[in-house]
Amino acid sequence: MSTQTSYDSGLDKFNRIGRGTNVIFHLIFILLALLCLIPVVVVLSISLSDESSIRESGYHILPTVLSGDAYNYIVKQGSMMTRALGVSVLVTAAGTLIGVLLTTSMGYVLSRPNYKLNGLLTWIVFIPMIFNGGLVSSYYINSSLLGLKNTIWALILPLAVSSFNVIICRTFFKSTIPDGLIESAEIDGAGQFRIYFTIVLPISLPVLATIGLFLCFSYWNDWFQSLLYIDDQNLYSLQALLNSLMSNVDALARNASTMGVSYAQLVATMPKESARMAVAIIIVLPVALAYPFFQKYFISGLTVGAVKG
Repeated sequence: MSTQTSYDSGLDKFNRIGRGTNVIFHLIFILLALLCLIPVVVVLSISLSDESSIRESGYHILPTVLSGDAYNYIVKQGSMMTRALGVSVLVTAAGTLIGVLLTTSMGYVLSRPNYKLNGLLTWIVFIPMIFNGGLVSSYYINSSLLGLKNTIWALILPLAVSSFNVIICRTFFKSTIPDGLIESAEIDGAGQFRIYFTIVLPISLPVLATIGLFLCFSYWNDWFQSLLYIDDQNLYSLQALLNSLMSNVDALARNASTMGVSYAQLVATMPKESARMAVAIIIVLPVALAYPFFQKYFISGLTVGAVKG
């Protein structure tokens, strides 16, 4: 016992961090935090700057001339913005719920060692991580075979399941859920659905939060599905609508010379750069506010399968 104690105390000096090293680590992380924070501050500053001051003096960390024209321009699109926000919230909420349910159920099935098709389905899930079927095939399947074009499901189903998320769930269930727990439930007469919903999911909060956060970010930031499958502007998500608004501003700015004087003056006063940055702030803000509530579970889920020394 004394030999083991002295051995452990001898290793402690290699695990301790000196004061100088600790200061260096703190400075490195402060620098990295600033590198992440400063661009956000610059974007916010530009969104609150007057358009003429941006053209004259460029970008600054603090606005040279404070103005809310960019946000006023976006607010003027009131009914469209409200409808698009509703679509984005609906798609994000429904897509996250459906995606978590499908992803975790697939991961649970693949984690069971006595499932006969385990090896085959694992390869079927793994291969799309390396080889992609391409945009043409997915567009044909979603729009023609499944008939999803111009429906809300075109914004939900294509992003619901990814191989990466399924592998994360499989690893978590395989390394966390004891086989004895499942076998005990089976002996007591519980079916697989009851085991999954009443035993597995309640003790899998870290992976549920992690997959939910991945899916939430994916749905909230997506505009490409709207570009591919949606022609009806009533089904535009917030990101797709804001992208369309910015495209319209750019188109007006490019064609200002061919317009009348009043139109040219209108284009000249449009908050082009500041509106673009205001769009970025509007899109990022909800995710930034939601992340701290999921951070604990998110970190736990990312360390699934890690080896503790």
